[in-house]
Amino acid sequence: MKMMKKAATLALSAAMIFSLVACGGGAEKTTTESAEPTESTQEGGAMSFEGKTLKVAGLDGGYGTEGWKAVIAAFESKTGAKVESTFEKNIADVLRPQIQAGNSPDVIYMSIGGEGGLTETMIKENMVLDITDVLDKKVPGEEVTVKEKIIPGFLDTYNTNPYGDGKTYLAPLFYTPCGLFYSKSMIPSKDTLPATFAEFTELGKAAQADGVALFTYPTTGYFDSFIPALINEVGGPELFNKLMNYDVEAWKSDEAKAVLQTVADLAPYLHPDTVSNTNIKDGFKNNQQSVIDGTSMFIPNGFWLPDEMKETTPEGFEWGFMPLPAYKEGGDRYSFTFFEQAYVPASSAEPELAKEFVAFLYSDEAVKAFYENGGAVQPVAGVEEMISDPGQKEIYSIYASGAKAAMGGFVAAPPVEGADIKAALYDTINSVMTGDKTVDDWHKEVVSTVEKISAELNK
Repeated sequence: MKMMKKAATLALSAAMIFSLVACGGGAEKTTTESAEPTESTQEGGAMSFEGKTLKVAGLDGGYGTEGWKAVIAAFESKTGAKVESTFEKNIADVLRPQIQAGNSPDVIYMSIGGEGGLTETMIKENMVLDITDVLDKKVPGEEVTVKEKIIPGFLDTYNTNPYGDGKTYLAPLFYTPCGLFYSKSMIPSKDTLPATFAEFTELGKAAQADGVALFTYPTTGYFDSFIPALINEVGGPELFNKLMNYDVEAWKSDEAKAVLQTVADLAPYLHPDTVSNTNIKDGFKNNQQSVIDGTSMFIPNGFWLPDEMKETTPEGFEWGFMPLPAYKEGGDRYSFTFFEQAYVPASSAEPELAKEFVAFLYSDEAVKAFYENGGAVQPVAGVEEMISDPGQKEIYSIYASGAKAAMGGFVAAPPVEGADIKAALYDTINSVMTGDKTVDDWHKEVVSTVEKISAELNK
């Protein structure tokens, strides 16, 4: 496609993928100057990029920029390259005119779903470089490849392979596991946790006898991690990819309806105040507090929950964390994770240096720097070993403990009047839980929405 058309398209907002959440907060814009090569870095031929300049740009988000500063300094020292970095809260607005003018950075840290839709536009216009070869590169300074370090599953998603062609275009970064939280005072031993949804509802019946609800949720929006994980349990990644690609026949299938039915089956065991709390300001915290108070047993949430509720959590309270129960006996159990991405623009002036930098992001040195300077956790096998907080360590150990990672979301789609997949799939849950809508109603609404979006995509 002609560069003029690409530049024009960049001026437009791309459709947002709602499955990822961009982080806010952070530090101011930073520019990292080159570090003087030391004698140690010159030994062993480690200076193959000496004299070259790499431009890195990214979101000044919730993890701040100190981790990036530390990683960039280490990369400069190791390679002899100079890195010019820019991090802004409105990075999409900053980069768009630069890219239009043909002055693209070499590496961009900005996730799918980020404000401004720049990454979606870059993907749509084929302006993202294929970095599949990075996976076979040895991590700089180590004897393992990038692919060997990344946790399985993180490379098998539309958020890293947006074209479905078996190639990797976006590198997975900082991840945040989601699952079911519970109070360890109510279930002190992991051996007694329900392993299947059948066991889960049986526990709900027993809890009812004690006046305790099995389940609650902060708001219906939190099912954006619950349902994707459940889809993988019911039909595996194949079903998940079809559903996320607005495959109408897949959404009409018994498997897709079984996912909705499994959620609806929790209605008899839902805390009675759940739905009303979702409709008031900060009511989500009331639902979360019900687990702390012992009136609810399980709640779907992300790693941020303990910190979010620390002010009302009594001393001695311990959060437990587990993946979804298996859909059936012996089935796989999944924990959904949100994660961020970085990529190399196709117009990068230094593509090989950019690939080297991406590979370095998975080094032990970089992983440690990101975690110690902002708390960002890379999707690297064994990363939980560097986490000292017991609760956080338990959360980030979920994949090492046998759960499979579910991730990704709906492919980018143009807005279609009267067809909001988020509203149809998630917001309807309140009505299902109160009995105002049946599973059949819910299923028909989702299918109708998918049909409209699919028709627009196929024009």
